[in-house]
Amino acid sequence: MLKKLFLFLLMPSAIFAQPFSSAEQAKWKAQAAKVTIIRDNWGIPHVYGKSDADAVFGLIYAQCEDDFTRVEMNYIEKLGRMSEVKGSGSIFSDLYMRMIIDSAEAEADYRKSPLWLKKLLDAWADGLNYFLDVHREVKPLLVTRFKPWYPLLWTDGSIGAINTAEVGEKDVQALYSSSPVPVAWQKPDRDENPSGSNGFAIAPALTTSGHAILYINPHVTFYFRPEVQMSSEEGLNAYGAVTWGQFFIYQGFNANCGWMHTSNYTDVADLYIEKISTRNGKSYYEYDGNLFPVIQKSITIRYTEGNVVRERNFTASFTKHGPIMAKRDGQWLSVKANNRNMNGLIQCWQRTKAKGYDDFKKTMEWRANGSNNTVFADASGNIAYWHGNFMPRRDQKLDWSKPVDGSISATEWKGMHETSEMIHIHNPANGWIQNCNSTPFTSAGPYSPRKADYPSYMAPDGENFRGINAVKQLSGEKDFTIDKIIKKGYTTYLPAFESLVPALIKAWKNRPAGDSLKDRLSGPVSTLETWDLQSGEQSVATTLAIEWGQLLLPTIMKPGSEDEEEDQVTRTKRFSDNASSDALLLPLSRVVVDLKLRFGTWEVPWGGINRYQRSTGKLKESYDDNRPSLPCGFAASTWGALPSFVSRTIDGTKKRYGYNGNSFICAVEFGTRIQARSLLAGGESSDPFSPHFGDQAEMYTKGHFKDVLFYKEDVVKHAEKTYHPGE
Repeated sequence: MLKKLFLFLLMPSAIFAQPFSSAEQAKWKAQAAKVTIIRDNWGIPHVYGKSDADAVFGLIYAQCEDDFTRVEMNYIEKLGRMSEVKGSGSIFSDLYMRMIIDSAEAEADYRKSPLWLKKLLDAWADGLNYFLDVHREVKPLLVTRFKPWYPLLWTDGSIGAINTAEVGEKDVQALYSSSPVPVAWQKPDRDENPSGSNGFAIAPALTTSGHAILYINPHVTFYFRPEVQMSSEEGLNAYGAVTWGQFFIYQGFNANCGWMHTSNYTDVADLYIEKISTRNGKSYYEYDGNLFPVIQKSITIRYTEGNVVRERNFTASFTKHGPIMAKRDGQWLSVKANNRNMNGLIQCWQRTKAKGYDDFKKTMEWRANGSNNTVFADASGNIAYWHGNFMPRRDQKLDWSKPVDGSISATEWKGMHETSEMIHIHNPANGWIQNCNSTPFTSAGPYSPRKADYPSYMAPDGENFRGINAVKQLSGEKDFTIDKIIKKGYTTYLPAFESLVPALIKAWKNRPAGDSLKDRLSGPVSTLETWDLQSGEQSVATTLAIEWGQLLLPTIMKPGSEDEEEDQVTRTKRFSDNASSDALLLPLSRVVVDLKLRFGTWEVPWGGINRYQRSTGKLKESYDDNRPSLPCGFAASTWGALPSFVSRTIDGTKKRYGYNGNSFICAVEFGTRIQARSLLAGGESSDPFSPHFGDQAEMYTKGHFKDVLFYKEDVVKHAEKTYHPGE
């Protein structure tokens, strides 16, 4: 389906930019005068506007000050234009994006959006364009004029929230490249490298103050979200984290309530096997005994190659279900999903102004959030949990985890589940709720929902070690404070090794006397035998366990059979119970040899090789053992670590460097007055010369939080800079 190729001279993007008119500049300057940005002593922007639109204008302007490149790149990706920046290697990434997100639909939604939303969208675009007009030294990679419909390219607020029923870019490439490569059906293993986020809610009965507490702990790529506050005289006052380019608080709180989103595995997108035939040179798909023409859409991808810009044209195919994105085992597969929806943006905005549980529950009626769970708490003492939100109703006799027959109407979605039918918890008797991207059926201990009461497609999520750890930390506890919930969220216990280490020790003890492998591993096994399963900077056992565990992980996560739906915990225990002596001991021997080669000894403390380093502020950081770095005693969520710090050797380094995990973390207590503490990975600014580039770095590696300045009088007392956009 590859078509024509075109050639252009490569010219700076600014040459193609539409110049900003004097009328636009005057309009932006007038709106900027209605906005005040106060940067506190951590560089956090507190944005105050006359109207909600003014607050949006100021918020996006402040984001651009901190990291314009990340703002721009998020929209380049959603527009399907990465190839214009990164070259031909991103062609099929762009094609994939353009097949599932139609920018023309986003433009149409903007034109028909309610007036209040259109004002926010206009203010968003105006704030970005004003930033570019004022900061001529900033050179966009591609986008020189931002359009107000761009935020409508997102569905539920998360830039990565794309659901394609486990069809990936490689499937699209195999189908639409000039030399297609057959791809066999193989369900991807979603648990091979578990990661994600944690959310806890504590009811007033378990807190010393008698007020609810919410713990917000997303795990994402470092520097993925900044910390902000936005307020207006129209009732807006929200604090928390935003994904670069968003104009609403994604995970955070207002004076009345707070919300934490964790990603889930709910089945919200399906694959359909399409029966395609050709007649008279045209393609048709079968549906209930009739033939319908396959819809053809022309998609042009521009890409850079050396000093030129080229074009590559594709003809993408669609059926009534959606785009045909794969061909596996001779079967054409289309994808039915909800990857772009104006209601998602409406829902995201309205929850930031919710006045409590009942109000927040009304926002859930939009049913547009397709990728998130929600952990909730409010000032009236309510705690709650919703597992998913957008949920198609389907025939429960079918296995929706696999492709279904697209030629019959029996496999169609049967409308949407009502929110009352969804998995939901409200004020459980145990007094706490947790979710760590794990099953909802352990989220409130013995008061959790029952799996048998819900369709399997509603919660295929399995258990993981973070979920087990969270239940362990919260069960039987009381007298919670902000400090106590932070301490619980920062436990260094690694439950994944509860079965692995005893299995290793047993295997070692069962080796015969004089066995060379047993002799070589005497010291390392002894170190692990006395380990308390707590990670720490000075812990040699942590180094041995994690380096060893990583070698075991591919085998651990291999399913027992093709149809088994085993979770991370089950697979780990199965491996521990059945692994041979060699399967356990030989990988540890490899670790010992590798550590000696890298560091001259196997007795390496975890903080000696597990490091935090930030040096450039670029989208892709570089790492170097010769540059300064900080030790970190935390471990990856893979092993059940709640304060996730995912690290590895990068670009030939001997040491491991963190790149994913805890990002924006916040504990907030509701009541007559908000009390909150927060932490960022590194700092607010991406500018290496800014004092706020790394002012939270050492605090981050230790888990030491700062006080949140929520009330304006406190912000003013700690103001570092007060200004209007453009000043």
